[in-house]
Amino acid sequence: MNHALRNYGIVTAAYWGFTLTDGALRMLVLLHFYQLGYSPFTLAFLFLLYEAAGILANLIGGWLATRFGIARMLTVGLVTQITGFTLLSMLDPSWTVALSVAWVVVAQGICGVAKDLTKTASKSAIKVTQAEAKAQGGEGHSQLFKWVAFFTGSKNAMKGFGFFLGGVLLQTVGFQGALWLMAGLLGVVLVGVVLSLPPMMGKSKASKSAKELFAKNPGINALAAARVALFGARDVWFVVGVPVFLYSVGWTFTMVGSFLAAWTIGYGVVQALAPQIVRRSADGLSREVPAARLWSALLAVVPVALAALVWLDVPRLEWVVVLGLGVFGFAFAVNSSVHSYLVLAYAGSEKAAEDVGFYYAANALGRFIGTLLSGLLYQWGGLLYALIGSAVMLLLCWVGTLNLPSRATGDGAPTVKATQP
Repeated sequence: MNHALRNYGIVTAAYWGFTLTDGALRMLVLLHFYQLGYSPFTLAFLFLLYEAAGILANLIGGWLATRFGIARMLTVGLVTQITGFTLLSMLDPSWTVALSVAWVVVAQGICGVAKDLTKTASKSAIKVTQAEAKAQGGEGHSQLFKWVAFFTGSKNAMKGFGFFLGGVLLQTVGFQGALWLMAGLLGVVLVGVVLSLPPMMGKSKASKSAKELFAKNPGINALAAARVALFGARDVWFVVGVPVFLYSVGWTFTMVGSFLAAWTIGYGVVQALAPQIVRRSADGLSREVPAARLWSALLAVVPVALAALVWLDVPRLEWVVVLGLGVFGFAFAVNSSVHSYLVLAYAGSEKAAEDVGFYYAANALGRFIGTLLSGLLYQWGGLLYALIGSAVMLLLCWVGTLNLPSRATGDGAPTVKATQP
């Protein structure tokens, strides 16, 4: 049990360091290039390869982690992120806009690969360490939910601090200096991972064909579909729409960055508290699956209500949006935490990394769609169009949860037939 807790603690700390710099990177790029006069769609375009690269990185990363060990893939993810930071720091202000955009997109793509390799390896490590702890007499589903909730919540809180850090570093040491400092921080984290984790952790027999890799159980498939819609619904108004809208009504960059940081930290805190909000069941599914359906339905109401208020152009609209985003963040955090638990509840122990990789490939696809639509919809119809897009995607998310199996067989795999709501 102590050995499993030790590995869980090391992986969590390593991902904290990675997430801190990843959040700072997003704020650095967004604020730096908006300050240079880039349009909302161009800003969204800068992040597209970052999100698209994550789709393939998750699939391949899960397979590689199963074949070569989770710790090795965590190391690869950290090295890749340092490489992306280094390339981005080489951006020359004298370059043309087209060359600058191309360079940033490629560097961001490398960072996108790094993010999802690291995320897949880290989340898979939780499943492995929980299985070890259970074998040594620890708790079962209850412990897994707690571990996943704390990991996910603390990670997102750290990302919020990263938003704040990005704004501070941009203002104090500049774009290039900030990237160098963050690369140095990750270098320290990398040394800690190499020296602390067993390199063969999580190694198992990997899938031998693409058909085997993609043919997941019904629970993983349904959850992946819901995840695409869930994260698309968040990013369709959060990536470009919210920060640009707040800046357009008179907020400073510092105010925008601080608000996004506070929102993300609060969102992370709620995620960590999800086990106290969602009632747990002995089998790990019978209460958790209905909770996923309920919270996705509740979440869909928020952008619908906000879109109506934006359309009516109510007084002090920016504060209405801020309050609405807070409500959205609470419901979204519970949804995300339940999803993150369910993927590990559905995943098999031997190929947990592959199952998690497949699921987070869907997560990356949702972020890609949301990022693209965030720039397009905001440019076409402002925040109103972005909110309508979010509401439509959340309806699709709810439909996806109706297919989630809510019973499990003796070996922990979900039954093929899904219970109807």
